[in-house]
Amino acid sequence: MERAIYFLDQKDMPTRWYNVLPDLPEPLPAVLHPGTGQPVTPDDLAPLFPVGLIMQEFSPENYIEIPDEVQEIYRTWRPTALHRAYRLEKALDTPAKIFYKYEGTSAAGSHKPNTAVAQAYYNKVEGIKRITTETGAGQWGSALAMGCMLFGIELKVYMVRVSYEQKPYRRILMETWGARVIPSPSSDTNAGRNMLAKDPDCPGSLGLAISEAVEDAATREDTHYSLGSVLNHVLLHQTIIGQEARKQMEMADCYPDIIVGCVGGGSNFAGMFLPFIKDKITGKKPRLRIINVEPESCPTLTKGLYAYDFGDAAGMTPLLKMFTLGHEFMPPPVHAGGLRYHGMAPIICHLHKLGLVEAVAVPQVATFEAGVTFARTEGIISAPETNHAIRATIDEALKCKESGESKVILLAHSGHGHFDMAAYESYLSGKLTDYEYPEEKVKAALASLPRVPGA
Repeated sequence: MERAIYFLDQKDMPTRWYNVLPDLPEPLPAVLHPGTGQPVTPDDLAPLFPVGLIMQEFSPENYIEIPDEVQEIYRTWRPTALHRAYRLEKALDTPAKIFYKYEGTSAAGSHKPNTAVAQAYYNKVEGIKRITTETGAGQWGSALAMGCMLFGIELKVYMVRVSYEQKPYRRILMETWGARVIPSPSSDTNAGRNMLAKDPDCPGSLGLAISEAVEDAATREDTHYSLGSVLNHVLLHQTIIGQEARKQMEMADCYPDIIVGCVGGGSNFAGMFLPFIKDKITGKKPRLRIINVEPESCPTLTKGLYAYDFGDAAGMTPLLKMFTLGHEFMPPPVHAGGLRYHGMAPIICHLHKLGLVEAVAVPQVATFEAGVTFARTEGIISAPETNHAIRATIDEALKCKESGESKVILLAHSGHGHFDMAAYESYLSGKLTDYEYPEEKVKAALASLPRVPGA
């Protein structure tokens, strides 16, 4: 019998991040200044980000060295294991071979520390004393709280209100590591106050929380802003996942036919598939399928428009070319908090536009059904976000059962769901319902897109 778990020695942990930008078949569309409409420069980003991260955002280099201090912290949980899901395969009676790369063993319980530690480090090097950020489900906020704690940086987190109320233990985790956490929209910023004036019961959104965190950082000289997904440097840091997975798949003497992951902003899944996608770009593995899975309640890639839009609700950030539901999109209070974002990483959107990756939207109840199946076979209780990827993985494995094909499926498992028991309780008690975002609401949100001449 083949092995069930594939471990790498620490000496085999990647020492460089992989940068896909030089390998793209067409250049990534420029990021535009919200005021001038011209491509942003490093100087434009300096008030919010440290120089080290700004240089990574635009780097023409294929590989960027991981600082020793970051590698030292990575080694407290990396390399992470690759598992063969034998029990799930048996339960599904499928000829497919299912592997999953499990990122839930970090102290924060997810993939997020891969970039949180790096971002905290570069801010520390630049002498920054305070960082602001947003968080949806709380995975990013808790990861950055851990990173800031390790480097002695103060952190303020604007947590989407519905998640703040649904997931109190995520908030407590952040506070235990020393962060200050407040629900967004809040009365601490103009963006928050304006929204509360319009809707005192607003459940919040990632776009609005970003507005608050950016406004906070922009008004203080001792503060930088940190983003947990979307931007190029964030995806870059996550590529340690895919680089490890490539080595482990070689150990298993397998190469994936299908790679599956959940996407909200896109950093976790991009971190998995980017180290593989060059094989598809060059024609070495032209039939490789890469499936981005999102919730039907926030169908960015499947119903959104490919256009320039703000990354935040208040229109304070640079303009990104991405699939978007409109920066004024206000998502419903479903449990996939980390996937409730109106936009998507420009790199993923660019690859989707070029036909190199796919996208599928799945309903909430079916994702929890898949998560429970995974828990009752593989033993891991997954985050609601991860359950979306598990749903699509099971669906692909069942297609193999119908066709008789023995495809290799690689799942990007982004983290555990130990702080999401209320969501599982809702599912198990039959209270969880589906919500498909109405087409008319998508059209209404898209009506607010900024006008960009020639784009």
